[in-house]
Amino acid sequence: MSRRKSRRAIREPIEITIDGLSHEGRGVGRIDGKAVFVHGALPGERVLARIQRSRATFDEADTVSVLEASPQRIEPRCPHFGVCGGCSLQHMSEEHQLAHKQSVMLELLQHQAGLQPQHLAEPIHGPQWGYRRKARLGVKHVAAKGGVIVGFRERAKPYVTNSEQCDVLDARVGQHLPALRALIQGTSVADKIPQIEVAIGDDCVALVIRHMESLSESDEIAFRQFAELAQVDIYSQSGGLDTVRPLNSEAAPLSYTIDGLNLRFEPVDFVQVNAAINADMIARAIDYLQLTTADAIADLFCGLGNFSLPLARRAGHLLGIEGDAGLIERAGANARANGIENCEFRSANLADPATITALDLGGANKLLLDPPRTGALELIEGLDLRAISRLVYVSCNPVTFARDAALLCDRHGFALLECGVLDMFPQTAHVESISLFAKP
Repeated sequence: MSRRKSRRAIREPIEITIDGLSHEGRGVGRIDGKAVFVHGALPGERVLARIQRSRATFDEADTVSVLEASPQRIEPRCPHFGVCGGCSLQHMSEEHQLAHKQSVMLELLQHQAGLQPQHLAEPIHGPQWGYRRKARLGVKHVAAKGGVIVGFRERAKPYVTNSEQCDVLDARVGQHLPALRALIQGTSVADKIPQIEVAIGDDCVALVIRHMESLSESDEIAFRQFAELAQVDIYSQSGGLDTVRPLNSEAAPLSYTIDGLNLRFEPVDFVQVNAAINADMIARAIDYLQLTTADAIADLFCGLGNFSLPLARRAGHLLGIEGDAGLIERAGANARANGIENCEFRSANLADPATITALDLGGANKLLLDPPRTGALELIEGLDLRAISRLVYVSCNPVTFARDAALLCDRHGFALLECGVLDMFPQTAHVESISLFAKP
């Protein structure tokens, strides 16, 4: 058989029985003993699937049709589901999404770390739609599709999804994608804008327009007029983060309220994407740490004070450390604006072994870790944690969390008392969690 014929044959739909669900939310079946990962399929289903990529030890496929459906299956809400890369589990009920995420967390803890929590906490979950207050939308000028398109990137492809609306985005943006398309289409740089960064506070919306060529005067006028009409603030970004500037002169400061505190942030700052989950997550961290005025706590990867300020109100002293100097500046300003005086913030590279070895935690007896997806391996390896009695670990990656949890228990003598998932990204396979470690 010729190579061309072989390629055509491999794309003919094949029938597969789905036995399980992978960590990233794809159905798993077998054909002649070879594993096949099927996007859009659920355990217990029989589907027709088309192989998209063939590897040495497994194949990857897309569901063409469902022959026998699982009770877990529901109708996806978005017409772009399956094409858009923004969501991967809209075909699964909320209950089963949570159960899947919990099983991924527990499986990785058991198999990679040999651990299981003494108590499994109830999942923290909230609104399934309109929850995203931070996002990065792709923009592309495609003549064959009538001009500018705006949306998330397509699943496993470099293209932009031509979205009419996005129901996981805050409605103040997600329901107005056609207006954004029309706005950009009318500028002189319609083919030179690769992305729009979305940042939403409690009371206002900011859109950061990344452009590869300078905006004309008429472009800036058009953006300002749109900002006024849509009641949003529009920022220009011509290069690095230092080039971000408001195009409408009265751009309102972004902020959100948490635990009775008001925290300001810049449009390109990191903030937790889901406001409702963030509030419940902070409440659980407070409960886990059992702070009194006799406690000193260190908040590592503290950002702009999301955990720090609520914790400082309950502790004797708080030290926040973060690698981004801009976020440290915002954390200090947020503390001052809220009248919190028992905290200090420092900028330090928390991935550098030499910096970690010399790190002074200011006599902390309790610790909160909220690392990026890469985890906190260098910190846990390099820090002296003998004085720490309670430690809360907030994770956005179950793989690095399992690795770090094993190190906390094996090297530093902690016990994993409680662990639970955070449904920070409903409709996706992202597994986030919050856990309590303590010395026996």
